[in-house]
Amino acid sequence: MTPSPADGNGSDDPFVEIGDPVVAVADKRRRVVAVAGAREHDEANTVGVFHVTDRARRRWLLRSHHPVNAMAFHPTLPLLAVGSGEYDGGYFFAGELLLVHLETGTALSLIEHHLGRQVLGLEWLNHQDLRVLMAPPDDWQDRKAHVEGHIAVVRRADWTAVGAKSLTGRDLAGPRGPAPRPDHREAARQTVARLASPRTARHHTN
Repeated sequence: MTPSPADGNGSDDPFVEIGDPVVAVADKRRRVVAVAGAREHDEANTVGVFHVTDRARRRWLLRSHHPVNAMAFHPTLPLLAVGSGEYDGGYFFAGELLLVHLETGTALSLIEHHLGRQVLGLEWLNHQDLRVLMAPPDDWQDRKAHVEGHIAVVRRADWTAVGAKSLTGRDLAGPRGPAPRPDHREAARQTVARLASPRTARHHTN
């Protein structure tokens, strides 16, 4: 991912460069929203991080090589975990686990293997532990590879100090089980529509 600075598109719509929203997550404490989108016939995918007060203002715009499937804000640190990936149509489930530093827009690809893993779900269990749901590495002689996956809990004492390509196969090892592939598009579209629409004046109450 390569970051682009805030509000550089010259449009009144801060979401115009996102394309079709596919995943959206919010951090209400920091008043920021991350939206991943895709454009037809575009191999890259876009993630925008927006600051939300009376209106949404873009902070960072980043490009991903794979479709984004999941995102999660760290509970205490200014970090966003982004999970991407897809089936290559013939054998592998490739993808990335990205860590975006919200103060700088820097994004690190964390998985050591050159193909990575298709990341399907992300959840911060606490400030040290990140739960990662992944598709199997491939579907060779594996009829359930498209409906099952592996769950790993990756622990780091300080996620701000985690380096690129630092997660090995041992870090990502975990039990296998059902792994649904839910479609988050409708919820993401509703989130963007709500943020993009003009805010009505608030009524003061006694």
